[in-house]
Amino acid sequence: MQNIFDKITDGIGSHRNENKCVNNDARRLFHGRGHCYDALEFVAVDWFSPLLLVSFFKAPEEEWLDIFRQRFVEFDDVGNIESIVFQYRYLPGSPCEVLKGAIPEKLNAHEDGLDFRLAIGKNQNVGFFLDMKNCRQWLKEEVAGKKVLNLFSYTCAFSVVAASAGARMVVNMDMAKGALSTGKINHKINDLDLRSIFFFSHDIFKSWGKIRKHGPYDCIVVDPPSFQRGSFDARKDYIKIVNKLPELLATGGLVMACLNSPELDFDFLRELFDRVGGFEEQKVISVPDSFPEIDKNKGLKTVIFKKNN
Repeated sequence: MQNIFDKITDGIGSHRNENKCVNNDARRLFHGRGHCYDALEFVAVDWFSPLLLVSFFKAPEEEWLDIFRQRFVEFDDVGNIESIVFQYRYLPGSPCEVLKGAIPEKLNAHEDGLDFRLAIGKNQNVGFFLDMKNCRQWLKEEVAGKKVLNLFSYTCAFSVVAASAGARMVVNMDMAKGALSTGKINHKINDLDLRSIFFFSHDIFKSWGKIRKHGPYDCIVVDPPSFQRGSFDARKDYIKIVNKLPELLATGGLVMACLNSPELDFDFLRELFDRVGGFEEQKVISVPDSFPEIDKNKGLKTVIFKKNN
């Protein structure tokens, strides 16, 4: 348990130590899910200034949880924490418990000068994935003047980054209308021009004609859920996406292929692109250091591929 509190103190900084730098960018402070901390694989702690979010992915022992709650009174004087929220992800509806303050009506994640609207206590996921930070940085460096297709766009964080980096056009595609509505908010709160940004709430597998209409693309982001009942199963459906990429990409175009299933490894992803052919692997994008994994094949996997012809 002490590991968690040490990470929080080091990550946010304390007013008691004038040498600490308080950084308001969103980040993971403790990542138990990587199995690098014994008996703490069910806990994650995230910083969304000024809110501290503690997520539980399985039920802890009641005695442990009672002690854990009590320890948070020590954080009354640690940098900028106004709210502390526990989210019980293993329970139906992923309910939240507010230990301190309140959940702000409007709360944004801050990252590299951009803001992303969060949904704390409303959904299982808050709407912004911290393990994708290095992926967003790569996109930022690659897309100036280019056409970008953002598949499984969710709340359109990749689109916000691409548009702010000077992408010529971005097409966002996701079945979830609510997520796309948040995506539009994300563009507006960053003062981005929506005239070259498109939002389509369609089933990707039934919308290839609409997707092709705006292509060919210079860069395609493929970031699907590992499993979503009735709509996507990475084991059998990811290949359907890769099969379509050659006709959607311009020659020399890049694909950022993401896979976040602990059951599927890097080789699974590489074999899909080898099977389709015409792609060359460019690089692997690592996860941030704040997401340590005892087995890198269990965490987020992201590979950049280039279309050769």
